[in-house]
Amino acid sequence: MRGAEALVGSLTAAGVDVCFMNPGTSEMHFVQALDAVPEMRGVLALFEGVATGAADAYARIAGKPAAVLLHLGPGLGNGLANLHNARRAGTPLLCVVGGHATDHVRFDAPLESDITAVARTVSGWVHTSGDVRDVAADAMRALAATGERGGQVATLVLPADVSWSEGASPAPPLPAAGPFPPDPSRVAAAADAVRAPGATLLLGGPALSAAGVDAAGRIAAATGTRLLVETFPRCWETGAGRTRIDKLAYFAEQAIAQLDGTSSLVLAGARSPVSFFGYPGVPGDLVPEGAAVVGLADPATDATAALEALADAVAGDADPALAPHEAPEPAPGALDVRGLCAAVAATLPQDAIVVDEALTAAASLAMSLQTAPRHTQIALTGGAIGMGLPAAVGAAVAAPDRPVVAVQADGSALYTAQALWTMARERLDVTVVLINNAAYSILRVELARTGAGEAAHSGRAGRMLDLSDPTPDFTALATGLGVPAERVTTTEGLLDALRRAQAEPGPHLVEAIVPALG
Repeated sequence: MRGAEALVGSLTAAGVDVCFMNPGTSEMHFVQALDAVPEMRGVLALFEGVATGAADAYARIAGKPAAVLLHLGPGLGNGLANLHNARRAGTPLLCVVGGHATDHVRFDAPLESDITAVARTVSGWVHTSGDVRDVAADAMRALAATGERGGQVATLVLPADVSWSEGASPAPPLPAAGPFPPDPSRVAAAADAVRAPGATLLLGGPALSAAGVDAAGRIAAATGTRLLVETFPRCWETGAGRTRIDKLAYFAEQAIAQLDGTSSLVLAGARSPVSFFGYPGVPGDLVPEGAAVVGLADPATDATAALEALADAVAGDADPALAPHEAPEPAPGALDVRGLCAAVAATLPQDAIVVDEALTAAASLAMSLQTAPRHTQIALTGGAIGMGLPAAVGAAVAAPDRPVVAVQADGSALYTAQALWTMARERLDVTVVLINNAAYSILRVELARTGAGEAAHSGRAGRMLDLSDPTPDFTALATGLGVPAERVTTTEGLLDALRRAQAEPGPHLVEAIVPALG
């Protein structure tokens, strides 16, 4: 048996039956193995950043490791931004990178590079398979490593000759590394903290399961503890019928105001909050001066179990305050960001998956979705933009019975617009709401906040933050990639377009024209 066939067969036997890919010459035997092992579904992406972003979201929604196949060092480099997001999300992701045949490396061919060095920037585990007899076992070690540290990227470099050589045999899966159980001493310390006035409980990562959110709601109901969710949650069960929780604001000044008065900050699956960037005169550490930071559960710990233990300790039979279903349609008229977000909430199907790369519209979207029908949100955990459209692909592949709604800013959509083609090819049930304001609006805001100057729309600096002249035509772009699309300029037009899109199978894009900020 060839190495690639043994590797792919071992993966499917271990439950990994989808691989997102953008292969090249060194991966041809892996591709051929898809015929020999029909249990593996290959999903082709036209750009490596689409493949890696899709794999990230697939694992977040499916609750199991994802696989991605990339071509040599440059292919890995092209996929790096969304592997960075996966690393920050704690996503269990197996990244297989094809390498040159072992005896070809000495020639320093044009595509030769230090794959291991590149991989280590985003991977917690890296290994090069050196013998066809070990390749399947190496894959199982890599797969097991994805579950360590609460979830991580594990990169297996697969030289072409190891892939094509005979002499391999399948390998059994290794025991999965699960999260650490809650630490009773940390639960006790958190209980003392939330019983005292001024406690804030910050939820993130694995704490945002349905059970974790419900437990946090019980704690808040019994103790008066304030609840917050990290700014960019990896996978958050929310909406009507769940505990209503605000997100920690993106802008440091707003986050500082939210945390004002906090005497103890209890972390459940979240890191201690810091500002995304450094600004003149603004603290980078967002924890209020004098506040105690209490670690209930780090991202490698079973945060849901820790929250349930804390709730049992302090909340008794308290019932959480659940968000009502209140998602009224916006008033008719010219479309703006608030009307757009209200329209998304008003038309959101029950149990949808919402992919949030709304950027400057994200705060408004979060408010609107709090009382929308129950749903799952995934967001831009690492801040490397271009995640939204690929994530919608991965989420739809992971949950084909659930509608996916991607709320997508225009500038970041252009990083990975090729994902639309994969949506069309795979006939995925994705509705993309493309927010077109013809600008990098977030950067216009940041220009002023960093003290660099005002966001003049004319002039050389302003031109670097502007997406007009020409303005991208996303309706034409989507149609050209096989996704039906239409453009709207009013709230009533958006409501109608969203309902049409969600009533028909397959992907759709609605290009919503809104004014730019800044």
